[in-house]
Amino acid sequence: MIRNILFFLLVSLAGLKGFAQDEQTIQKTFNVAILAPLYLDSAFTGGTETSLPRVVLPGLDFVQGAEIALDTLNTDGKQLRVSIIDTKAEPRNIDWQLKYGGLDKMDMIIGSVREPEYSKLSAFATINQIPFISVTYPNDGGIRNNPFTVIVNSTLRTHVEGIHSFIVQQYGTEQIVMFRQKGDKTIENYFMAANTLHGSPLLKVRSLEIDSITPAQLGMLIDTTKPAVIIGASLNQDFALNLADACAAYKNYGKIKLIGMPNWEGFRGLFQKDRYSGFPIYFSTPHTDAGRNVYADYLDNIYFTRYRAKASDMAYKGFESAFYFINILTHYPGEVLENLNHKEFAPFHDFNFVADDLDRNSFTDYFENKRISIVQILNGKVVEKW
Repeated sequence: MIRNILFFLLVSLAGLKGFAQDEQTIQKTFNVAILAPLYLDSAFTGGTETSLPRVVLPGLDFVQGAEIALDTLNTDGKQLRVSIIDTKAEPRNIDWQLKYGGLDKMDMIIGSVREPEYSKLSAFATINQIPFISVTYPNDGGIRNNPFTVIVNSTLRTHVEGIHSFIVQQYGTEQIVMFRQKGDKTIENYFMAANTLHGSPLLKVRSLEIDSITPAQLGMLIDTTKPAVIIGASLNQDFALNLADACAAYKNYGKIKLIGMPNWEGFRGLFQKDRYSGFPIYFSTPHTDAGRNVYADYLDNIYFTRYRAKASDMAYKGFESAFYFINILTHYPGEVLENLNHKEFAPFHDFNFVADDLDRNSFTDYFENKRISIVQILNGKVVEKW
């Protein structure tokens, strides 16, 4: 039954006719491909499964969120044809799709993909001059000179630049100490590059390499009687929890601010109320909601009605990307990349897409969402800060 439901969903989306009332008024059919890893061929082999394998859920939620968005679009009489593609299908995998699947006929490709699909789709988009919207992969994959790739989930470099800007504007005169793991200078390099972007360093930063740290050791490395900004320059969960424990020991002083990386949001240990009661832990994110609105209420209501479950973060991303970018496509045909920033199409929060020129050679490497917010985990809840 589950497989039949999924098959119906994919077929109904692939054959979506749009919302035109009179075929005589249609001047263009907009073709959009939505790609996600659904694993349908490998997940359903015996035909008797009663529950969905966990590997299927993120991609399926993304597609279901996108489908709900498609139901809300007003295409002003333009026809919309949407194809859903399982990037993990066999034998019709991504290589088959790029060669035989008709993706070269698309006006836009929206993907919740990782490597190797990301790099293959990015290269394909450049060759065929089709906007490729990478929704969930927080990496540029090393691509350069590819103005048809749009990165929605900001890269680590952009997050670090956002953290640097936050510190400059809010705490530029305080003691700033960066702690990083031995052998990993990636985040430090990004931060120092931002710090000297316009010449002399804007911030005075000490960078310290550690394996782990105790509250007593931290007290010897910083002046705990004065305000201090601690940067946790690591994506490692154990490192983050260890550093947070050391900093939280001084919470009664009220002077230490710990700023972590974007993936710290996924470290459930940082949400333990007793462990970090009264101690805020900051991190960066491109997905800050401005609060509940009609779109969020609509998505939650329809999703629960259809699937008897709460809409996940992936469902929100699927809804948002389909609603936002297909609106741009139908309102600005042939000029999508020139019109990536439109508040009126943003269902949950604004974007700030900027053409990245990393090598400063006057070529656009890709477009990236540069809107970074700083939020805090406080007593087990996330609260927007800046």
